[in-house]
Amino acid sequence: MTYDRIAEVGIDEIGRLYIRPATTSFEHIYRAAMQVNWDVSARRLFSPKPREWTYLDWFKHMIAAAVDEYGTELRLTTDTIWTAIPVSLRAEIQGVATGRQMCASHRQKT
Repeated sequence: MTYDRIAEVGIDEIGRLYIRPATTSFEHIYRAAMQVNWDVSARRLFSPKPREWTYLDWFKHMIAAAVDEYGTELRLTTDTIWTAIPVSLRAEIQGVATGRQMCASHRQKT
């Protein structure tokens, strides 16, 4: 498993959630048929505009797609930029990400 920092999490002008990794490119993630895509020019993963799923669901799904297809775990840091993300959603994402990272750390110790 490799790791990369999440440089930015945001919602774009048409309502799609995106995650911009610090260094990794995911140009072929569409092959997973998970409705997660890569914007080459903006260097970020993006989801469709939520209909049945919430933004939190899409965040978790995009993180899982990166692990499943590339073996790369994307992690939030204190330097992650939040663009057009409501405070409540940011708190939910940080809670999920912190719990996931703690679980991963625990698995590595056992």
